[in-house]
Amino acid sequence: MSTWRAARASRATAGGVRLRRAGIYRAAAIAVALSLVVTVSVAIAPQQTASAKVNYPSWGDVQKARKSEARTKKEIKRIQGLVWDLSHQVDETQAEAVKKGELYQLADQEYQEAALRADELQAQADAATKIANRSVERAGEMAGRLYRSGNSDFSLNLLVNASEADDLLYSYGMANKFSEQAAGVYDSATQDKNTAQALTDQADIARNLLEDLKVKAEKALNEASEAADKAAAAYEEQQANQNKLDAQLAVLTQRRKATEKDYLKGIRANTGGGASLGAGAVSSSGWARPAGGRITSNFGYRVDPNTGGSSFHLGTDLGNPCGTIIYAAHAGTVSYSGINGVYGNFIRLNHGDGIQTEYGHIMNGGLLVRNGATVGVGQAIAKVGATGIATGCHLHFGVRINGVVTDPVPFMKARGITLG
Repeated sequence: MSTWRAARASRATAGGVRLRRAGIYRAAAIAVALSLVVTVSVAIAPQQTASAKVNYPSWGDVQKARKSEARTKKEIKRIQGLVWDLSHQVDETQAEAVKKGELYQLADQEYQEAALRADELQAQADAATKIANRSVERAGEMAGRLYRSGNSDFSLNLLVNASEADDLLYSYGMANKFSEQAAGVYDSATQDKNTAQALTDQADIARNLLEDLKVKAEKALNEASEAADKAAAAYEEQQANQNKLDAQLAVLTQRRKATEKDYLKGIRANTGGGASLGAGAVSSSGWARPAGGRITSNFGYRVDPNTGGSSFHLGTDLGNPCGTIIYAAHAGTVSYSGINGVYGNFIRLNHGDGIQTEYGHIMNGGLLVRNGATVGVGQAIAKVGATGIATGCHLHFGVRINGVVTDPVPFMKARGITLG
């Protein structure tokens, strides 16, 4: 056999081995994926017996745990807004109640003073009435005596008792003066009584008006106090709800962490590193595959598809239909979410220890996280698009270490993730 034929046969043999190995790997990957979806029992380690099996949580279980935690966080945030608003409402209603209380106190003070003045005037009127009554009685007695003494004809008296004429005339004059004096006393007493009664009537009117104002002020005070009580009760209720949700969140967070931990155990036990994981699934090292799809452009120098010239590509492109979910490769903080030149809609995540990941060409409306947000590994953060300068829908995925770009493929492979 010639050297060329021998080499060809050797390559054919090696190719057959690679194909068989690839088929075995694909079959293993499919089996692992099915086991994760339906959450079947899998062996913890090869050396264990077939009867010793553990039901590891699936990636779906991890997502459910995260969604429950996220929903609770969202509800806590909503209630915190309510508590904030209610705290202001409590302050406002309490201030209004204090104001109404002061107005009521002033109205009550004026009413009480008016009532006391009316009582004093009434006492004066009663005293004046007694004096007037006594004056009337005395004037009546005088008039009676005068009438009894002068009941006969005055002219006849003068003729019959001519010798006593001077006495009669004197007596009659004194009687008239006495009568005039009595009338004066009576008129004065009556005037005093009328004046006192008029003052009493005025005081009663003022007291009645102030009573009406007092009633209105008291009603306003009651309404303000009731509003303040309701606001305080609502505030306490929402605080209680927040406390309850905080407790639930603590439980859900622990449950989510436990689920993720057990999921990673299952990955280690069944895949040995997570190279066959689907988009968004987390490897045993705690990193996730940001998107599926084949690699359409590698890291490094290339022929620029737009200009036709040579350029350095700062990441790895993964071809996916527009709208495909993009996942956070690792837990971290969103350091940028917005437009970024040729990359269009763009997200950069800061994972600590100088490591950052980047996601470019995101579709319009596809930015799912904002600047400063904290994201978990495998969390949906964006949707594939073709914004910026792009020839089609794909994800530009980049990695930086201490600010310098590095090839994402070996970087992710070292963390149990195969891109493409």
